[in-house]
Amino acid sequence: MNYDLVIIGGGPAGLSAAQAAWEDGCRSICIVERDRELGGILNQCIHSGFGLHYFNEELTGPEYAGRFIDMVGQTGVDVRLDAMVLDITPDKQVHIVSSAGGYEVLQAQAVVLAMGCRERTRGAIAIPGTRPAGVFTAGTAQRYLNIEGFMVGKRVLILGSGDIGLIMARRMTLEGAKVLACVEVMPYSGGLTRNIVQCLHDFDIPLYLSHTITDIQGRDRVERVIVSEVGPDRRPIPGTEMTFDCDTVLLSVGLIPENELSRGANIQMDARTNGPVVFENMETSLPGVFACGNVLHVHDLVDFVTAEAARAGRAAAAYCRGQRTASNDTIELKNGNLVGYTVPQHIHKDTDCKAVDVFFRVRAICGNSRIVVTDEAGAQIAAFPREHMAPGEMENIKLPRVLLDKAQGAITISVEEAQA
Repeated sequence: MNYDLVIIGGGPAGLSAAQAAWEDGCRSICIVERDRELGGILNQCIHSGFGLHYFNEELTGPEYAGRFIDMVGQTGVDVRLDAMVLDITPDKQVHIVSSAGGYEVLQAQAVVLAMGCRERTRGAIAIPGTRPAGVFTAGTAQRYLNIEGFMVGKRVLILGSGDIGLIMARRMTLEGAKVLACVEVMPYSGGLTRNIVQCLHDFDIPLYLSHTITDIQGRDRVERVIVSEVGPDRRPIPGTEMTFDCDTVLLSVGLIPENELSRGANIQMDARTNGPVVFENMETSLPGVFACGNVLHVHDLVDFVTAEAARAGRAAAAYCRGQRTASNDTIELKNGNLVGYTVPQHIHKDTDCKAVDVFFRVRAICGNSRIVVTDEAGAQIAAFPREHMAPGEMENIKLPRVLLDKAQGAITISVEEAQA
């Protein structure tokens, strides 16, 4: 089966990419989704707070996904549900298997990677203790509660202060559970400020910064958890132990972009984001293969995923029309002081973008400061003031084409904090 564009993943990124590509004139599109319905993770995110940037109104996750599902449903986009992608070849053959169609090979002119991300598990962070029932990732607990209708516990401790963990603290409380505390190993929270306020402060749930779980005890089910304070080296400090009697531990300890297919296709990866290296048009190192959403880097707001995926969809449609960047002359983007990574990592010098959106996260909480953009010669080409930045909140700046044309060599993005 031949398609102009194959999109892997039917979550918010895949749906947005498909819609944008269709609007840009691409009429042979297939979405491959491994779940039984479109929408991705949004289907279990029944809380509000989505769509404030994109639709200028507050929606729940299913409502946000529903809007895009309806939009895509009004197009001629082919959707393969309950289908698993096994492999992507360098010549853009997508090997899939499904109960409906069996084993198939889809030949595409362009491919958009929109596989999303998965949660880091207990095994990945090596929590000591026994292995009783009652230890869940926050996303798994969210699915059990919001979709399957199962209550996962009555007395809950949450490790990690990512957004899913904070939201589940509120959700479990509203369902009648007692959330004893949220424990974070870093000296700052990993979630959005609004979630800390709405999910913890509003429900009087304590947040212990610079603390971690040092023991999980229980035979058949979690019975108690030992929490210790950690020092600057993140090692537990003896004598600071606290005991919590609980039956459930929820883990919100990070998300990992789902890139097994990307690595299998020998796409260049960025160790800082765990996602592919991309250009300003979201194209990866493999020509005709584009990446967007959480498979590229972990986002905090789905509105940003939608905008990024739309760029990838339009670029993929242009690629199918034969509008391809011939030049290998690029500007490299580097992360400087207090900046963890940048997306994109490269910008074509002959890009037709009037301005390039650059996304990044800071490594520490920054007060009154400036985002400084310099070139290889040390000349400052742009600066953006910020009153507050935190690792849990993604930052975005626009670099106009006219400034990029002035840059000599690679561009470095740094943060300079104001002197007190």
